[in-house]
Amino acid sequence: MTVITGVEVFDVRFPTSLTADGSDAMNKDGDYSAAYVVLHTDDPDLSGYGFTFTIGRGNDLCAAAAEQRAQPLIGREVEELTTDLGAIYRELQSDSQLRWLGPEKGVIHLALAAVMNAVWDMAARRAGKPLWKLLAEMTPEKLVDAADMRYLSDALTREEAVSILRNLEGTRSERIARLEETGYPSYTTSAGWLGYSDDKLRTLCQEAVDAGYQHIKLKVGANLQDDIRRCSIAREVIGDEAHLMIDANQVWDVPEAITWVNALADFKPLWIEEPTSPDDVLGHAAVRKAVAPIGVASGEHGMNRVLFKQMFQAGALDYCQLDSCRLGSVNEILAVLLLAAKFDVPVCPHAGGVGLCELVQHLSIFDYVAVSGSLEGRVTEFVDHLHEHFVDPCLVRDGAYVLPAQPGYSAQMYSQTLVEFAYPTGSYWARSHDAVGS
Repeated sequence: MTVITGVEVFDVRFPTSLTADGSDAMNKDGDYSAAYVVLHTDDPDLSGYGFTFTIGRGNDLCAAAAEQRAQPLIGREVEELTTDLGAIYRELQSDSQLRWLGPEKGVIHLALAAVMNAVWDMAARRAGKPLWKLLAEMTPEKLVDAADMRYLSDALTREEAVSILRNLEGTRSERIARLEETGYPSYTTSAGWLGYSDDKLRTLCQEAVDAGYQHIKLKVGANLQDDIRRCSIAREVIGDEAHLMIDANQVWDVPEAITWVNALADFKPLWIEEPTSPDDVLGHAAVRKAVAPIGVASGEHGMNRVLFKQMFQAGALDYCQLDSCRLGSVNEILAVLLLAAKFDVPVCPHAGGVGLCELVQHLSIFDYVAVSGSLEGRVTEFVDHLHEHFVDPCLVRDGAYVLPAQPGYSAQMYSQTLVEFAYPTGSYWARSHDAVGS
């Protein structure tokens, strides 16, 4: 029997603040980072890779928490863990002393995501399948067994969840065949970071159009006149037919959000993303009512499935933007996908960052194949940063994700990346510290 023999956790950081990549009204100088987990086994050909995403300082806290989260896995048989992925999730989640630090939110929940992402990656590698396919071949009952359904029965029962999946089970192969031809539709944020100059914005918008994108997102929220000018530039370049989305990254109070979004309404944004505090269910509902027909999108900071349940129940979202590393890995994401299907809210996952695009492509593909059965109103974020650090990077062609074919969750980083960007001892950071001290 193959056994997990150890865990390594790396604090990996990239100096994206130097070029304003990732800059927005709330986060002006992030260094995209990952608490990166490697589960080792006594089989040299089998490991599991996972991570959670942060933007710099504090990534070491996530790494330390992930190391604690992973300790109960050492010495366990891989077959046991990967045969019942719901059971190991519930076991790790039920650690009451660690749970007290959340519960189910913050650093401790990010750490659970990193560890369980590695477990799911290992399960897919062991099966010899990309994660989306591993999920797409599971029965409705097995998928619901893996999902975290606690605290949801007032909105979604187990029987309803199984029924949603069973209704599409017989036609999954048809949708896989369609995606093999067309890919999964994506949108780009690469053009619209708030720290970019007008000239760079114009150039990158044109490059996005030339690359086949019909959905382009801009960061807004720092200065209204700047936003009007930048939205005008974007509309001029992309034309009236392409979709423009705007993202405030939580920077506004509710009345301010309503006023600001309505001031940008002439640019016909498809949605306003994170218009206010990510925890404010009723605030999102109020914004949604006041800015319609502009849609409201949120969820990248959605701390757990219960918050999403309340967002759906309150009619607060037009687009659900779950995050692959903030929710408790695939187990909790399954529950949110099922909730979204019941409430008929399209899921458009948050990506970008470090490796998030690599992960969410699997989730979006699975959602279409087995849960929603629809591409209407669905588009998944793509940001063209840092993919070169991954062994199996995502591939976007003509504005659409190409189906991943390699086994796993596409989460493995190159060893050389760790040598160079592990913090603070990696060669890049060591050189930077020497320069500061000289």
